[in-house]
Amino acid sequence: MIIGVPKEIKREEYRVSITPWGVEELRRGGHIIIVEAGAGEGSGFSDEEYRRVGGVVADREAVFTKADLIVKVKEPLQPEYDLMREGQALFTFLHLAPNRELTKILLERKVTAFGYETLRRDGKLPLLLPMSEIAGRMAPLMGAYYLQKAKGGKGVLPTGTTGVKPAKALILGAGVVGTNAAEVCDGLRMETVVMNRGVEALQRIDEMFAGRVKTLPLTAYTISEEIRDADLIIGAVLVPGGKTPVLITRDALKTMEKGTVIVDVSVDQGGCVETSKPTTHDDPVYEVEGILHYSVANMPGAYPRTSTLALTNVTLQYIKSLANQGIEMAIREDPGIQSSLNTYRGEIVHRSLAEAMGVEAKRFNEIEAWR
Repeated sequence: MIIGVPKEIKREEYRVSITPWGVEELRRGGHIIIVEAGAGEGSGFSDEEYRRVGGVVADREAVFTKADLIVKVKEPLQPEYDLMREGQALFTFLHLAPNRELTKILLERKVTAFGYETLRRDGKLPLLLPMSEIAGRMAPLMGAYYLQKAKGGKGVLPTGTTGVKPAKALILGAGVVGTNAAEVCDGLRMETVVMNRGVEALQRIDEMFAGRVKTLPLTAYTISEEIRDADLIIGAVLVPGGKTPVLITRDALKTMEKGTVIVDVSVDQGGCVETSKPTTHDDPVYEVEGILHYSVANMPGAYPRTSTLALTNVTLQYIKSLANQGIEMAIREDPGIQSSLNTYRGEIVHRSLAEAMGVEAKRFNEIEAWR
């Protein structure tokens, strides 16, 4: 199979989808890997490193024109739409639920699109896991930075100091992002509260932190009470493949103290704060009702070397599955690949995505090509 690795064009996105050692592994399977010139530079991998392991370094047009499978990090952007063609497969973070435009393009061009964020294995999301860990650990650090008065925050030192209590962090969601955020907040000695709808996850947090982290059920009432004196709020809610529910409304911001910082990690899927909108690393924050919003849609891209290595560690086995078995057979035989399938031959096949788009999901084995 011919596999294409484009250079990411999202602003301040320095990750690359495959490392040189990943290319070497794929080459051993007899596959051709075309890497766009400069694709790995942001993560510290030179074109020469890709050439040394048998990769073909070429321009963007060659990558998209020749490849059967395009492997990316982030979703395609408008300049890439016309480069995709019917029957081509795409494997990347898609986050389609809040992105009707891209969903429409993938359907019109009949692209077979697989989303890292919806791939399930043994009830877990293995491709989302490392990026969620990084984003979760970043969130308190970014929040701490913007709590500085000069940056628009309250001027509260997260760690506190002798005779002065630390900042209060409120984390919405106890999944991978929320747990990692709690770990860093606890390490900074912040007063930390984690909310979640499922009691089991809260019990795990209680045990993990030996009671140092407070846990509460995630309800409209508890949110309204806890946001009033929070210094940092971290949105860590996930609906795999679907749109994130709004937990904090614009009106709710008016009940909060000015200078509070919100880090909405869930902005990729629409955000759990009504006033959240995607930002970039070079312009990450904005203010609404006196509340500072940090909602960078590709947070792990700030640490591309770590993120690229962590991502290739988990994606490579599935890229090999797609390449070795072929796209159609991999969908049939590999439950993980099957769960990551979002669009196929002009139809939406992922249930949560279909719900977000207000349509009915098609079963992939009912689509014409499978008959």
